[in-house]
Amino acid sequence: TNQWFLPAVRGDIPPGCAAHGFVCDGTRILVFGGMVEYGRYSNDLYELQASRWLWKKVKPQAPLNGSPPCPRLGHSFSLYGNKCYLFGGLANESEDSNNNVPRYLNDFYELELQHGSGVVGWSIPVTKGILPSPRESHTAIVYCRKDVGSPKMYIFGGMCGCRLNDLWELDIETMTWSRPETKGTVPLPRSLHTANVIGNKMYVFGGWVPQSAGGEISAPDGEWKCTGSFSYLNLDTTEWIGLISDCQEDKSNSLPGPRAGHCAVAVGTRLYIWSGRDGYRKAWNNQVCCKDLWYLDTERPLAPSQVQLIRATTNSFQLKWDEVPTVEGYLLQLNADSPVPPVAGIPGTGIPETSVLSSQGGCSVHQSPQSLPSVPYPEMKVDHPSQTNNLIPNNVQVALSSSSKVEGKEKVAAPENKVTQETTKNHADATGFKESNAPSLLPVCTSSAQTSANVGELHDLDKQSVNPDASVSCTVSSTQTMVTQQAVKTEPSSTNGAVVKDETSLTTFNSKSEAAETANVMPSTRVSTGQTNDSHSPRAPQRPVKSRDRRWYDVGIFKNNSAVVSQFYLLPEETLNNSKTEGADVPDYRLLKKQDLFPGTVYRFRVAAINGCGVGPFSKISEFKTCIPGFPGAPSTVKITKSVDCIHLSWEPPASPSGNILEYSAYLAIRSTQLQENPSQLVFMRIYCGLKTSCIVTAAQLSNAHVDYTSRPAIVFRISAKNERGYGPATQVRWLQ
Repeated sequence: TNQWFLPAVRGDIPPGCAAHGFVCDGTRILVFGGMVEYGRYSNDLYELQASRWLWKKVKPQAPLNGSPPCPRLGHSFSLYGNKCYLFGGLANESEDSNNNVPRYLNDFYELELQHGSGVVGWSIPVTKGILPSPRESHTAIVYCRKDVGSPKMYIFGGMCGCRLNDLWELDIETMTWSRPETKGTVPLPRSLHTANVIGNKMYVFGGWVPQSAGGEISAPDGEWKCTGSFSYLNLDTTEWIGLISDCQEDKSNSLPGPRAGHCAVAVGTRLYIWSGRDGYRKAWNNQVCCKDLWYLDTERPLAPSQVQLIRATTNSFQLKWDEVPTVEGYLLQLNADSPVPPVAGIPGTGIPETSVLSSQGGCSVHQSPQSLPSVPYPEMKVDHPSQTNNLIPNNVQVALSSSSKVEGKEKVAAPENKVTQETTKNHADATGFKESNAPSLLPVCTSSAQTSANVGELHDLDKQSVNPDASVSCTVSSTQTMVTQQAVKTEPSSTNGAVVKDETSLTTFNSKSEAAETANVMPSTRVSTGQTNDSHSPRAPQRPVKSRDRRWYDVGIFKNNSAVVSQFYLLPEETLNNSKTEGADVPDYRLLKKQDLFPGTVYRFRVAAINGCGVGPFSKISEFKTCIPGFPGAPSTVKITKSVDCIHLSWEPPASPSGNILEYSAYLAIRSTQLQENPSQLVFMRIYCGLKTSCIVTAAQLSNAHVDYTSRPAIVFRISAKNERGYGPATQVRWLQ
């Protein structure tokens, strides 16, 4: 949402401090040392449990072979595994805080953490080699090569009367210090910069550097300035690569300005840079405090998960896929089972370009529906949120509410269908994106601080169903190729279980909330004991087809990870022979015609994520079939209530019965030899058949249940309804264990 909020913290709240050490370990944050006020430094250690916003002052045991760390600022504090590594900093030799006598440090400590919360104590490791010289305001990162597996800590730069640009390496396993030889142009000496690891690269940005062009100043009284220069060190080859030079002009303000004392954090393959200050050392009154937030996409995004089915109708699909962190959107494509005419269908309708600002104040990045040329590396593509252009195809929709009704259809034998749980915002963008082989640096717009719910947040509901949103609910005709999925968990409590409303993947829990679940309905599912014969296995995507059948057509570009698809874009005849490849330019959808989906037709889908570096690789292919009219819908509002020796399974009739319901059937996935040979082939046993909308599952039946581990451990049920034409789609329920 790009929105700041101020959490209501409690507990042993630490005093405000500057130049402290800070590490994040899961959902807890550890803060050590810092300057509390001028001349008065701290050596206190605080822990924040971010899941509860609870502060706690912790008191580590003193080392057996020395004294605990003295009060300091400007030190490095790095996490690897269950240990934090403290190096250097600046102490005050004077007992009088008004009389500051600086002493630069190069001591080295190890802090062992307890799992989840708390610490064990400090220790002073016995190291080999030559220790780095004393310093403060340096950086330290930890990197471990995948093929070698020996973690290394790298210290770069800092201040010791003058700025430094030396690089030091500590082998954490052998506790050996060394100075690695590097290639390339070493960044200027600097302090109060940031260093972050993404992949095998250490990205260094900003800080105080020599003001002279030569960078030869080493005297304490030399002139210094803040810089916006940006480099990275390849940690496998120890080669420095410059991305933004200190003298590079930026008249358009499209790059982060010079700064020091800022903060930077890596999230996935994206680097965020926040705040800092800019100003000459001898002009303190003229310093500029930065309040801007930037991010850098360092590489193309990874492939998303396979496209998953939530709901199908005779002429549309509601689809979703797992989110890829820190992306700007997703390119969704389909392939029709039968040949598609080159330019048949509905004439395209252009949507005027508009600047869309979300209700949470998050700014979209600069996007263009036009095809754009690539930018050669290492030049960086930088965009402004104030120039946002959004093109939204008419056929693009998304789930409009966190409690939206979702329906799907399928026989109990299921093809490759996935359904997941997610609450989504009520807006989607479909836009074109620039692409580049270089990292992309973009500013981020944020809104003022306030407390708000995040997208995708699940709320606990006590003994109540989730009402469907009328704006997205609809009558759904039947098909024989899909299973709508739910995930529930029951636990002993006053609510006695969980409630799932309709076929949405929104799950409501009792007071002990669980995270959203995703499960796979695997292909070639087997059903035992009385299963009807009108189900079928999915078509194999690898089957031989004519080349014309395998063309991929754009559905659109979506900001969120879900969409309702009723049409797709047809390519002009002259471009049909050019297959869509990863990173290809996105066409201007306003110039393309559209084709409606047909009933009873198989469509294959794939999706790719997009960030500032371009379009990433496509996901694996999923295959779904639009509905055939006349069959009943899937049962809804499934409830599971646990008793001592059994569970009670209940549901409501389909929202779209399409005739009189003759009977319901409930099935339980059971253990079998086929599962051991092929875990993707679930075997189901019918445990109920009748007119009632509830049944009892005995302990004896549960003892034979198969526990599905495709995501979180769960027992799988399926429930379907039958009318005069036969059984409709099944609602699949994953009962979390």
